[in-house]
Amino acid sequence: MFKYFPHTKSDIELMLKEMNISSIDELFSTVPKDVFLKKEYNLKSSMSEQEVRNYFKELDKENQELVIFSGLGLYDHYQPAVIDAITSRQEFLTSYTPYQPEVSQGTLQYIFEYQSMIQTITGMDVSNASMYDGTTSTAEACFMACNITKRKKILISNTINPNTINVIKTYLKFKNYEFEFVSSKNGVLDKDDLKSKINANIAGLVVQNPNFFGLVEDYSGVSDLLHELKSIFIQNSDISALGVLKTPFENGADIACGDCQSLGIPISFGGPTLGYLATKKKYARKIPGRISGYTVDSSGKRAYVLTLQAREQHIRRSKAVSNICSNQSLMVLFVTVYLSIMGKRGLEEVNELSYQNSHYLYERLLATNKFFDPFKQPFLKEFTLETTLSHDLIAKALLDKNIFGGFSLKQFSEEYENLINFAVTEKRTKAEIDTLIEVLEGLS
Repeated sequence: MFKYFPHTKSDIELMLKEMNISSIDELFSTVPKDVFLKKEYNLKSSMSEQEVRNYFKELDKENQELVIFSGLGLYDHYQPAVIDAITSRQEFLTSYTPYQPEVSQGTLQYIFEYQSMIQTITGMDVSNASMYDGTTSTAEACFMACNITKRKKILISNTINPNTINVIKTYLKFKNYEFEFVSSKNGVLDKDDLKSKINANIAGLVVQNPNFFGLVEDYSGVSDLLHELKSIFIQNSDISALGVLKTPFENGADIACGDCQSLGIPISFGGPTLGYLATKKKYARKIPGRISGYTVDSSGKRAYVLTLQAREQHIRRSKAVSNICSNQSLMVLFVTVYLSIMGKRGLEEVNELSYQNSHYLYERLLATNKFFDPFKQPFLKEFTLETTLSHDLIAKALLDKNIFGGFSLKQFSEEYENLINFAVTEKRTKAEIDTLIEVLEGLS
């Protein structure tokens, strides 16, 4: 056990002697005194194993189990028990990138299977091994568009999640790329405004479907408008929704990106998740990160390897497609297991149940005459309503019943001051939905 105890007194004395100094204070003498800890942490003395268990049991009692009716990028879908059973196995439980293919065939194979599934769901030809999350995958898609077209300006639909927009803006800023927003009309992309802003200097357009308000957008004619000027069409999507909606390929997109959290990854405290990024075959060498492919070894057996690694660690930084230096391989396993057991029909059922639940809540809220639909557009599992009720009052009343949501949008923009968002997945029961409605009916 003692090898797990760092910095024993004898260890410290030995290290100080090697450095020819007499004390810890002397070691840190160059550090300004005002940044030092002024007093010791209030840590209890050591405890036995049983005492530690009892301590954490008491802490656990303070946790509050909430029924979630909030979305905006993270969704409370059911996570089958088999996911934890497989992802916690020691053969898989690692976040390390499989740099040594000869000892990483299992990891490389499930990444390969993940890529194949993403290609099927998005309709695209090529998928990478994963990105950090949906926001960074969308920002990297913008880089791709600029690299492909050799142009420096991106159009961004303002119906994209503001958190994603913030990450895109940050990425573009340090590459000296420009951006401009395309406005919305009735909660969806304003195609007339797009026509007025598209020109031969535009690298690409980024949209989101379903969008920030939960609305399902119609992109008919958008790809033709962009491709006529050789611009790139980028579609961000909650990938679970693609089980029933038109694929990015069917919408004419060149790059599909977004978050995979809704496919078996728990919400936790907002992460970790993983971002997917898929594209057409002709842009495969422009895709960031790495791709798991397969070849044949000297014995004629299939061998999985990382390929097309146009990355910082392999080539000159200035020539690299992207400077991402890792991937989310453990989260990839979550998604791969989820999709393997759910299948095409299972994913459809998840969306059908979410649709039924969300529309039941939507109709009941409108019937209270306290909520109004400002957009009147189709939606899948998430919707945004307008209300004059205090959002703080709504949140407090629902939390008193252990319900989290709806989510006030006023923090994102003054335009959204009276807008509130609800998301309803297949996990929500009629009793839970009725409780939420009962609480809101009693507010004034």
